[in-house]
Parts: sequence; C-alpha cells; structure tokens
Amino acid sequence: MKKYDVIIIGAGIIGCMVARFLSRYKLDILLIEKEADVCMGATAANTAIIHAGYDPVPGSLKAEMNVKGNKMWDTLAGELNIPFERRGDYVVAIGEEELPKLEELMKQGIQNGVPGLLLLSGDEVRRREPNINPKVSGALWASTGGIADPFAAAVAAAENAVMNGVTIMFETAFQDFIMDNNRVVGIKTSRGDFASRWVINCAGLYSDEVMHKAGIRPEFKITPRKGEYYVFDRAEITINNVLFPVPTPVTKGILVTTTIHGNTIIGPNAKDIQDKEDRSVTREGLEEVWQGALKLVPKLELKHVIAVFAGLRAGGNAPSPNPNIKYNHDYIIEIPSEVKGLVNLGGIESPGLVSSPAIATRVVELLKDAGEKLEEKKDWDPIRPARPRFRDLSKEEQRILVQNDPRYGRIVCRCESVTEGEIVAEIHAPVPARTYDAIKRRTWLGTGRCQGGFDTPRVVEILARELGVSPVEITKKGPGSEFLKRRTKDVA
Repeated sequence: MKKYDVIIIGAGIIGCMVARFLSRYKLDILLIEKEADVCMGATAANTAIIHAGYDPVPGSLKAEMNVKGNKMWDTLAGELNIPFERRGDYVVAIGEEELPKLEELMKQGIQNGVPGLLLLSGDEVRRREPNINPKVSGALWASTGGIADPFAAAVAAAENAVMNGVTIMFETAFQDFIMDNNRVVGIKTSRGDFASRWVINCAGLYSDEVMHKAGIRPEFKITPRKGEYYVFDRAEITINNVLFPVPTPVTKGILVTTTIHGNTIIGPNAKDIQDKEDRSVTREGLEEVWQGALKLVPKLELKHVIAVFAGLRAGGNAPSPNPNIKYNHDYIIEIPSEVKGLVNLGGIESPGLVSSPAIATRVVELLKDAGEKLEEKKDWDPIRPARPRFRDLSKEEQRILVQNDPRYGRIVCRCESVTEGEIVAEIHAPVPARTYDAIKRRTWLGTGRCQGGFDTPRVVEILARELGVSPVEITKKGPGSEFLKRRTKDVA
C-alpha cells in the first residue's frame, strides 16, 4: 500500500489551492478526485466573483477568510498567471425603500475590515453604468471586488502543485477511512487503498459524507443550493460592471455581471434541493433569474442569450455567529479533537472562490499548530508559467508564434479564436486535458455563439491523435459521456 504524508480529497478550487500551498513543504502529497478533471463540482458553475467581504456575518470564518483571501488575489494571479481584474462591484438599490440596506451592508463591511467602501448616488451609478435601471436610487461601491476565472484558478493551482511534486489521481473516488483506534492512517478508494499521516477533507458537496465516515459531526449536513444562469453573446451586449441587487436573507441575489471573458451573465437564483448531482435548469428557475435581472438592467433581451447552466453550492448547516440570521451558516475549517490525522473542511460555499487561498493558508497553520514540522523546499517555485493564448496576442506575436509552430495558425474554434496549438499544449500540460470539457475549461473553446457546433469534431480528432486512442474513446466529461458509438464504415 503506497504511503503519503498528506492525502487531499477533492480537486475543486479548495483542494487545488490546499495542494498548491502545501507543495511548498517537504511532503509527499496525493490529491484525489472522483471525476475526470479538476473543478468539475461547485467550482465548475458559479458567478466567478472575487467578493469584497461585506456580505458575511461579522465574526464568522466566512468573513475572515473572504477578506484575507481577497487581499491575496493580486499576488496569486501574478504567480499563477491567471486572469484577474479588480474592477470593484456595486450593490444597487432600486427605489428609496432599498437605500437603508446599503448603509447596513457598509457598516457590516467596515466591521469585517473591508477597505474602499463608498455610498454612491443614483445619478453617479447611472453615469457609471448606462444600462442600469433608471429607477436606481443609489449603490454601495466596493473597490476591492473583482472578477476571475475559477477554471483557470483551479487548473493553475493544480499545475503548480504538480510542478512542485504533488501527485494527482483522477477517477479515484473516496470510499472510507482506514482507522487505527481514533487515528486516520489512510483511505480506501475506487482505485485501491493508500496510507497517510494526514487526510484533508476538501470534498465540497460531499464533505458531510466524508466527515461522517470518520465519525465526526453527525449533525452536519450539506444541502445543495441550485443556482441557474443565462450567458449572453458578448457581441450583442456589454455590461461594464458587477451589479448586485440588495441581498435577501437567503441569497446575495440575482446579479448582472461581466466576466473575465467579456460575456454578460445573469443569475443565480437559490433553491435548496436534495440531489447533489442535479445540475439541470428549470423553466421556473430561469424565469425567476430573468425577472430578477430585469430589475437591474431592463434592456436585456432573450434573443442575445447563447447558453444557460446551473451550479450547486455546498451549503452547510454549521452554526453562524449570529443565530438570528437564517441561512448564513459558517465554514468548517478544523482539526477535530475526536479524530487524529484529519483536517476537516465543510460548508465552503460562496464566497469560497475568493476565500480559497486564505483557507489553504489556514490549513497550513492548523498542521503547524498540531505539531507537524513543515520544512520548506529550497527549490519550491510559486510560478506557474502561462501558455500562449492566440487571441490575446498582437499580430506580430501571432506571426512569430505561427512561424515557430504552424499548429497555432490553424483556428479550431472560430467564435473564441482557439487554435490547434493551444489545444495540443493543454493536452500535454502538467495536468493534462483529456476530455472535451477539460479543453473547454482551459481555452474557452466552445463557449461562443455556436456553443461548440463547429469545433467539436475537430477537437475529438485532435484528442484521439494526441492521446493515441480511438475517437470512440474520447468523452465530453469522462466515462459514460463518449461522443461516438462506432465508426460509420464498421457497419456490416
């Protein structure tokens, strides 16, 4: 049985960040993921906001991790070479009756230590965002808010971890702990047993089931909270800013926002469900999202929508510091006293993306506090080099790139100008892209107006060629999602 110092369960944004920050130390680390790639759970479908930190309840771990994490993103984005823009965000009041909520949020933000908060008049908001509802009465402006690419962040963190010695195993599902009295000494998985001195629970939507296997927090439960979204053609509508409505006791509300890729998206709604795999959209949910978005930007038109999707948030029931606030349950980040050798994380919902580097550093601190002697590697490299993105290069840079590698001169995805060279580079990256969706997450291929209608056959061909397998083995997102059944000429 192979033995590791640390095993991390789950390769979402939290697991990947924990792996990356722990790779700094002389540890033999294994990161396991039940899916075929990183960031296929909650990380795969969210609003991609780097929250400022005025939303979480003061005194909560959510508030602390949000504000600490926010401050880390400039350095993090520079080291990992990932897109990040600190554009700021707005909480928009429509009508005079919503104005008092802005003052409450500002006071809460100040309590949480959020800098750069400012109350704006309706006239100023209309000047900054021409598409806003003319009935806007004011807004809370948070200058430290931003937008990022959660796919790029998770992939880059995982790649940097691998570059620094971490092992990743995909299609490897956690099944149970191996215990020696009250100490975790390993795990059972769908691909065999592995021994370890520490196991870190980063299982997201399934973090409750993992901790229950260790016999801790039997009362803790993850209730998936579905959020549905629309995506707009960036050629048809441009929103300059991140626009939140005033929040409700249940959710931050249905927002209208730009993305790091230039598309406008609207959503999410918030509906508690039971099925942790149900990412279907509903007619009722999409209508709720549409009406909520129109309240902020009445000029939106359905004819400009190019995609809809749904994501699940890992909403837990850990007590909030303020028991009078329903739904505002806190994060769990702990080494439980009942079980040794386990670092337990749970309920990491929004603002989990912005909090992820702070959560990772908290895990490091917990291990040190538990007596783990973490010795830094002299050759640890925090830099994850970026690969060329053809559409972002100047004409001269594109010419030189094509001269050096003609594959960069062959456009595969017209809408997003993604080349064969980029696809091949991702297939052979430190964390290889082995499915269509893995290519999509890394290059943004297939996300434009045609939604992959033009590029899919060519991508299947390239994946098969580079991986040395038959095209019928190529999948959209892992086993069970194969594109092809058989070759046409194989018919008797």
